[in-house]
Amino acid sequence: MTRADGGQRRPRPTARAGQRRAAGIYGAIITAAVMTAGGTALATTPLALSVLVTLVVYWLAEQYAELLGEPDRLGHWPRWTHIRASLAASWPMVTASFAPLAALIVARLAGASAANAANVGVAVALLVLTVHGWSAGRAARLRGWQLVGATAIAAALGVIMVVLKNLVINHLH
Repeated sequence: MTRADGGQRRPRPTARAGQRRAAGIYGAIITAAVMTAGGTALATTPLALSVLVTLVVYWLAEQYAELLGEPDRLGHWPRWTHIRASLAASWPMVTASFAPLAALIVARLAGASAANAANVGVAVALLVLTVHGWSAGRAARLRGWQLVGATAIAAALGVIMVVLKNLVINHLH
């Protein structure tokens, strides 16, 4: 961000915290989507790598678009400190996959089939998504039924995505 005097403004800490929460929600949904789509077709290691590669590409693409789309670029690339802060703030898009990936691997090592291990990973991804939704609602100072509603919406988005993916994979493919 550029100030009127040509220097760069630092984003407010609350803006970065909001970006982290949003990135976590995106990451959990993408994780569940990739695990749902590939869970019946891929072995565990290729599935885990697919999740990570997909998330890193989404993360970089989203940040590239955001940085280029800032209205105050005025023909200049942002400074490295700004790029680094933006990348760090959105890194939860990738880290949201760590618990589901760990659950996928642990379930597989414990003897679950690749498909069942993927289902465990998807369930954990939906749990992570729900936690991120609750966290975002708390940060927005929602209480009571509003907080429950915000959390339920996050969980519902994940469930809807899984249902749609399964519908496409099992019935339309």
